[in-house]
Amino acid sequence: MDIRHLEYFSEVAKHLSFTKAASTLHVSQPSISKAIKTIEEELGVPLFYRSSKQLELTDAGKAVLVNAKNVLDAFNNLTSELSDLMEYKKGEIRIGIPPIMGAAFFSKLISQFKEAYPLITITLTEVGTKLIKQGVEEGSLDIGLICSLPVHSEQFEVIKLSKDPLMLIVHQDHPLASKPSVNLRELEKEPFILYRKDFSLHDRIIEQCSKHDFYPHIVCESSQKDFMIELVEAKLGVALLPSRICRNMNHPTIHAVSLDQADINLELGLVWKKNKYLPFSVREFITIAREEIKKDTASS
Repeated sequence: MDIRHLEYFSEVAKHLSFTKAASTLHVSQPSISKAIKTIEEELGVPLFYRSSKQLELTDAGKAVLVNAKNVLDAFNNLTSELSDLMEYKKGEIRIGIPPIMGAAFFSKLISQFKEAYPLITITLTEVGTKLIKQGVEEGSLDIGLICSLPVHSEQFEVIKLSKDPLMLIVHQDHPLASKPSVNLRELEKEPFILYRKDFSLHDRIIEQCSKHDFYPHIVCESSQKDFMIELVEAKLGVALLPSRICRNMNHPTIHAVSLDQADINLELGLVWKKNKYLPFSVREFITIAREEIKKDTASS
């Protein structure tokens, strides 16, 4: 049994299919079948129930899968660390950022990092918080800037960046535009321009509306704050945006109104996966992020 055999077994267990595993790994199906048979012979137990309809893990297979994942993670961590030693100050960082804030929020930090490490490539992926968490968990992203912090998490390490309350934006002709603040209950019959379902703020707004005994009438879901603002400007509905964005809007026909008794905040934070080896490039990015947070805290 070797690392390759465990990799083949894990991929078959993931897809419950020899054919899909072979396609993903770009190897022949007989090679994978031979590897699985070798493991079964060495351990003296069957790993799969084989039938004409479906492949299933046996109890022994489930136990082997848990340990195989630990072995593969340890092996990947070792190879990554050795790669760091061979390519010091080189590498890549894959970062997920939410469209609602955009890369502008990250620009200062990224600029400082690129100045210190010009040979390290930074790849930004713009998706919602839910997909960012999924990407960090699965390994397709190294770090994620997320809009809803996991208070207690066994999967992530977290750096808290900021907590920004949401505000209501309406057209200046809207009856609520002249009010100093608005209770969420007053929005029961308003058409909502809301974030897409892969945004954590989507769930937070729905949750708060439910606490005020109504479900929002959603007329549009978007991932782009500029598009949401334009729809409000066109009098197609109301929207809830972070106060940071509301303060910087250059739309004279739109008014931002504070929300009263509504616990809806954009909680920004950096997350990365726990118990995973972090390449040099990622460790340095986190270090610079921590230093910037200390500076911001000291100056505020």
